[in-house]
Amino acid sequence: MNVVLRHGLEPAQRRQAARLYWRAFGGKLGRVIGPEPKALAYIERVIDPRHVIAASDDGGRVLGVIGFRTRDGSFVAGTRADLVAVYGSFGAFWRRLALSVLAQDLPIEMVSVDGLAVAERARGLGLGAALMRALCDEAARQGYAGVRLDVVGENLRARALYDRLGFAVTGRADRWLTAVMFGYRTVLAMERRW
Repeated sequence: MNVVLRHGLEPAQRRQAARLYWRAFGGKLGRVIGPEPKALAYIERVIDPRHVIAASDDGGRVLGVIGFRTRDGSFVAGTRADLVAVYGSFGAFWRRLALSVLAQDLPIEMVSVDGLAVAERARGLGLGAALMRALCDEAARQGYAGVRLDVVGENLRARALYDRLGFAVTGRADRWLTAVMFGYRTVLAMERRW
C-alpha cells in the first residue's frame, strides 16, 4: 500500500477525517458531543484543514490524521454558533460548558497535538509515528520551539509511542471532573522541544 502524507485535507476527505476522529475519541467525547450522527455533523463542520496532516492511500482514502493547535487555530474547535447549529441553543449551552473543561492555554511557542487517529486497517504500519514525525518537522519548519500533547494516563500504547519519539512527561493532572464527563481521570502532559 502506497501512503502519502500531506498537510491539509481535500474537501471530499472531511467526512472521512471526521469519522476517523470520532472512532478514536468518541469513547471519551461521546457523553458530551454525542449522539454519533450529531457528533459527526459537528466534527465535519468545524474541522480546519489548515491544522491537520493526513495520511491517505492511492485512492485518496484517509488512513490517519494528526490534528494540531497553534496560536492561529485548531483542527477541531468550533464556535458557539457551530454548537447551536448542530445541537440547538440548550444543547450548545451545556456542551460548551463541558468542553471548556478540556480547554488549556497553549504556550505561544509550542504546537499542541489535537488528536492522532489511525484507521484500523492501517494500524501496525507505523503511520502514527510517521504522522507525529511529520508534525514535529512542520512545527520546527514554522519556527515553533516544540510540540506538546496530553495523553490519558491509561493509554499505554500511545504513551509508548510518544516515549519512543522523544517526548518527555512535563506534568500530570488528576481531575475528577473529566472522570465524570469524559470517562478518564489522569492526563499526562508531554513535550518534545528542539
